[in-house]
Amino acid sequence: MNTDNTTLNWFRNAAPYINDLRGRTLVVAIPGEGFEHENFRNLVHDLALLISLGVRLVLVHGARAQVNQALAQAGIENRFHGNTRITDRETLEVIKGALGKLRFEIEAAFSQGLPDSPMAGSSLKVISGNFVTARPVGIIDGMDMRWTGRVRRMESAAMRRALEENALVLLSPIGTSLTGELFNLNYLDLAAEAAKALGAEKLILFRDAPQLEVNGAPVYDLSINQAEEVAETLDSETLNYAIAACNSGTQRVHLLSYAENGVLLQELFSREGAGTMIYRDSYEVIRRARINDVGGILGLIRPLEKQGVLVRRSREKLEAEIDHFTLVEVDGTPVACAALYPILDDQGDTVAAEIACVAIHPDFRGGGRGAKLLQHLERQARTLELPEIFVLTTQTEHWFIERGFTQVDVSDLPSSRQSLYNIQRNSRILRKRVVPQ
Repeated sequence: MNTDNTTLNWFRNAAPYINDLRGRTLVVAIPGEGFEHENFRNLVHDLALLISLGVRLVLVHGARAQVNQALAQAGIENRFHGNTRITDRETLEVIKGALGKLRFEIEAAFSQGLPDSPMAGSSLKVISGNFVTARPVGIIDGMDMRWTGRVRRMESAAMRRALEENALVLLSPIGTSLTGELFNLNYLDLAAEAAKALGAEKLILFRDAPQLEVNGAPVYDLSINQAEEVAETLDSETLNYAIAACNSGTQRVHLLSYAENGVLLQELFSREGAGTMIYRDSYEVIRRARINDVGGILGLIRPLEKQGVLVRRSREKLEAEIDHFTLVEVDGTPVACAALYPILDDQGDTVAAEIACVAIHPDFRGGGRGAKLLQHLERQARTLELPEIFVLTTQTEHWFIERGFTQVDVSDLPSSRQSLYNIQRNSRILRKRVVPQ
C-alpha cells in the first residue's frame, strides 16, 4: 500500500493542536461574499470536522453582498455613512428577507450527509435564535442611522448550552431590542462581541485576501501593538475589528482567506499557520530552558549533529547542562535554542562566555528569531559583566560575522578553553566584545 508520508507526518504533528482545541470555543466570521465562493463547500467540511474533533463552534455570517443584490433588485438605493449602512424601514425589510434566505442556505449546507462525502454520518445540528439583544446606533455626525444597531447583550448561557450539545451555533447579523424591534448589525462587531461574551479561545475572521501585507511582504503574526501600528497605514475593517477584539480580551484573532482550500486546518493545526494572527498574549517567547525541554532541544539539534554542524551531545550531557540553554518558543513549541557556557580562568573565575548549540527549526528560519536569540544571550553575558563572548563554528561563521563577531586565533581564547579546542574539527573562532550598559 502506498502512503503519503507528508500527509501522515502532518496529521501526526497536528495531534497536540487537536488536543489543545478540544472543548474550546472558536468564533468564526464569514462575510457574505464567502458564501458565494466556490470554496465555501470545502469550508463547510472543515468546520464540521472541527466540531467532530470536539471544538465548540460559533459561526457568524455577514450578508452585505446578498443585501446589496436584493436592494438593487428592489430598486432601493444603498445608503452608507462611512462604512456603516443606514437602515431605513424599507431597507430593513429587504435585509430581513436576504438574511433569512442566506441563513436557510447555510443550515442546508451543514445538513448534507451523502455517503462517501466528508459530511457522511456527521448528524450536525445547527442552532440559531434570538441570542442577541441590540440597541440603536443612534445619530452619528448628524446622520440618523435609523434601524442600524449595535450589540447590547448576548445570551451566552443559552449559547453555551447549545455548544455543550455539540451543535453549531449560527448567528445572523440582526438583533432584537427590548421593545421588540429588529436592528441591522455589523457581522464583524457581532463576532467580536460573541467571542468576548463566550470567552472564546480564538476569533477567526475570513476575508478575500490571504495574509496581511506590510511593505509588500506577507505578515504571519502581529502583537496587538504591532497591529495597531499597521492599522495606521492600512485601511482594513477586518484588521480594525481584530484589534478591537484583542483589546476586549480575546487572546488571538486569525485573519484567513475564504478562497483558499484548507486554510482553516492549516492555521489551527500546524506551527507555521496560513494566515495572519493578531495576539495579545506571549505567542512567541524567549526563555531559559527547563529539564522537561530536553526532548524539544534534542529534536532541534539532532539534524544538525548528523550534518556535522553541531557537536553531538548525549541526552545525559544535555540534561546536566540544561541551565545554560535558552529557547525560542512559538505557541508552546520550541523552535530555536542556544547555550551560553561560562569560560573560567585558571583561578576558576568567569572571564568570558561561549555561545554554542545554536539551532533553529527549518520552518522558522528567516524570521529573525536567530538574531533575537543571539541578542538575548548577549544580554545575559552583559548582566554577568563578561567582557567578551566566543563562538566556535564550522559552517555558520558569516552569519555571526554579520552580527558583529570577528575571526580570531586559538591563542585568543582563554587558556582553559584553548586546552579543549578540537584540532580535528578545525572550527573557526569568532569573538565579540560585550559593550557594558
